[in-house]
Amino acid sequence: MEGGGRPSAAQAVLLAASTALTALVYSVYRQKARVARGLEGARRVRLDGDLRTVLLEAPGRCVPYAVIEGVVRSVKETLSSQFVENCKGVVQRLTLQEHKMVWNRTTHLWNDYEKIIHQRTNTTPFDLVPQEEGTGVTVRVMKPLDAAELSLETVYEKFHPSIQSFTDVIGHYISGERPKGIQETEQMLKVGTALTGVGELVLDNTTIKLQPPKQGMPYYLSSVDFNTLLQKQESNVRFWKILTVVFGFATCAVLFFILQKQYRHHRERRHLKQMQDEFRQAQDRLMREMNAEGGETLKNACVICLSNTKSCVFLECGHVCSCNECYWALPEPKRCPICRQAISRVVPLYNS
Repeated sequence: MEGGGRPSAAQAVLLAASTALTALVYSVYRQKARVARGLEGARRVRLDGDLRTVLLEAPGRCVPYAVIEGVVRSVKETLSSQFVENCKGVVQRLTLQEHKMVWNRTTHLWNDYEKIIHQRTNTTPFDLVPQEEGTGVTVRVMKPLDAAELSLETVYEKFHPSIQSFTDVIGHYISGERPKGIQETEQMLKVGTALTGVGELVLDNTTIKLQPPKQGMPYYLSSVDFNTLLQKQESNVRFWKILTVVFGFATCAVLFFILQKQYRHHRERRHLKQMQDEFRQAQDRLMREMNAEGGETLKNACVICLSNTKSCVFLECGHVCSCNECYWALPEPKRCPICRQAISRVVPLYNS
């Protein structure tokens, strides 16, 4: 603690940082909890002949947040894999990722480093259709790339290692970067994939559309079933809740430590003030007692000890100001306590 009981700069910074982290983690927890509550309250609809009737009866022919499950079917032409034969899909993502080792000058270790150097995503319009044929009901999926969770299957993956000469190896050690190679990946949302869609379900003329919701809730196109998706979100909420409790406890501990230090400082100051008051009262009491004994007694008291009676005359100055014991206690060469003149001899004083 600094003077005046204020927290030190380090303690103030620690408390501010802990409070800010707690607030940040708590805000993330509230956001995750809101998403989980919204997902739990989403309306589950079946992809069957009654779906159009449900939307006709809904306000504005719209269900703001709905859950629907179906199978992916392309509307027009499908996308073909560049590496796998007879692999058709509606979303295709091609990625080139660089892998290398980077020297860390702080830890003196080589760390793995990955960087996407090129990525291209191709899409084609597609619908969700029932698993059972013959119902004739389809749902057009809009803006699939805006989905918070878009389940793509990796259909091709190959790593191309770097070919290095001895000179290249030496240069890499000097520069602090060692290339490992390039990883080529192809991911696709294949035709026939069972998909769980969570979003806004709307009837636009004769077309039923699934699109990103307008209330700020997340848009999902997941290959897992709805219960698994909900459990995943609830598990995420529990994680952030525990993290919030931990950071909150740490903030409370720091605050308790600072308050305890302030309390101890306040208690020490109060004790010191109490001692000063007691000393001042004792001085006042002593002065009153001395005044009560009479001015003559105080007048004849030794100016050094203030307890014995004056009993010495200092020559040549002639001052009568000390008792015999205090005279012998004066340092050599002895001088008068009143005028600081050298004392040549002392004559005893006898009071009759």
